[in-house]
Amino acid sequence: MTGSTGAHGASRTPTDPSQASTGQLIGELPDLVTRLVRDEVRLAQAEVKGKAKKLGVGAGLFGGAGLVALLGLNALITAAILGLANVLPGYLAAIIIAVVLFAVAGVLALLGKKDVQDAKPPLPTDTLDSVKADVAAVKGSATR
Repeated sequence: MTGSTGAHGASRTPTDPSQASTGQLIGELPDLVTRLVRDEVRLAQAEVKGKAKKLGVGAGLFGGAGLVALLGLNALITAAILGLANVLPGYLAAIIIAVVLFAVAGVLALLGKKDVQDAKPPLPTDTLDSVKADVAAVKGSATR
């Protein structure tokens, strides 16, 4: 057994598959499968980390946009109250605008609840596809 050191062959160097015997290839299979699984786990971790980073940046940008939009909405609400106060008492104009805003908030909350319930957890889909392809390749070569 060339290329192995130690009592259990802990640091084997992979042999050239075209020149290796079937016994050598079968002997290397556990190490190769272990390495493949570890590599796939590292790939999944990297993919999830990248997606989480993009998600964080996107959420921050949406948060900033939401804050600026809220300030603009406040200015429009104030203008609506002041405009309505020309024909009604000021307190009544503010109450009417508040009721309309609460109704809009209720509709938005119901829509948001539906979307949150329909959301699916983020998965490393590219890695899952890669693992499925690896399993299919191993099954295909095992039947030969």
